Amino acid sequence: MKKLLIMNLHEYQAKEILAQHGVRVQRGHVAETVSESILSAEKLVQETNTNFFIVKAQVHAGGRGKGGGIKLAKNIEEVQKHAKNILGMNLITPQTNKQGKKVHKIFIGEDVYYPGDNEIDEMYISVLLNRQTNKNMIMYSTEGGVDIETVAEESPDKIFTEEINPDIGLTKEQCELISNNLHMKGTSFENMCQFLESLYTAYIVSDASLFEINPAIKSSDNKIIAVDAKVTLDDNALFRHKEFIEYRDEKEEDPAEVYASSLGLSYVKLDGNVGCMVNGAGLAMAT
Repeated sequence: MKKLLIMNLHEYQAKEILAQHGVRVQRGHVAETVSESILSAEKLVQETNTNFFIVKAQVHAGGRGKGGGIKLAKNIEEVQKHAKNILGMNLITPQTNKQGKKVHKIFIGEDVYYPGDNEIDEMYISVLLNRQTNKNMIMYSTEGGVDIETVAEESPDKIFTEEINPDIGLTKEQCELISNNLHMKGTSFENMCQFLESLYTAYIVSDASLFEINPAIKSSDNKIIAVDAKVTLDDNALFRHKEFIEYRDEKEEDPAEVYASSLGLSYVKLDGNVGCMVNGAGLAMAT
């Protein structure tokens, strides 16, 4: 097995893991060619009866919409047009370098913003380790669909955290508190509690270091759906999850780092022309 520090997943891979543990996700299919994207859209109509489609570039970087990597398609013809434009493009986002990342795959997703009896709400929900307390926590906000860093800077009062006792796990009372803070009521309240329980189970069972859902939505019929998903796996636990190894996409990594990992070395490429060989992060910073 090749040595990794962390392993980032594509959105479609993250949704596969979430769905396996009962988390409701935006359904869709991945495509690597324009013809595959058309077939994916046609298949999605049969499976979900969706009227519109979302075409999403699959790269290891956030802010894809700002770079033109996420498009709404109102019919199969628009799916084809967007697939042609996105596949093969160098997508530049706030989280890539100036050259961007070449798009090799796209996700064709169903429309989850369909009209109905209730208003649609977007939220941010993530599960991660609080390294200061050595406890897992759920970080969440009513401000979904935007950069959480911007929310933290401009409206820190809108970000909540709930630490989880590792001896007990996520409790019913904590799920209800989070649901209340996200303004869920009635059916959506119950669905949110189920969503949180399934999300936390997926995080624990997968030995992940991060599960981030941005946005999660309350749909017009009160379903709680993971519209986007980011998952980071810890390589220290990959020996327990051989099925995750195939998720690695070396096209998303620096070739030098890929080669170093094949030799069991940890190599991080930085700017500049001075190299630093160390045996720990502290020594690296001191050097």
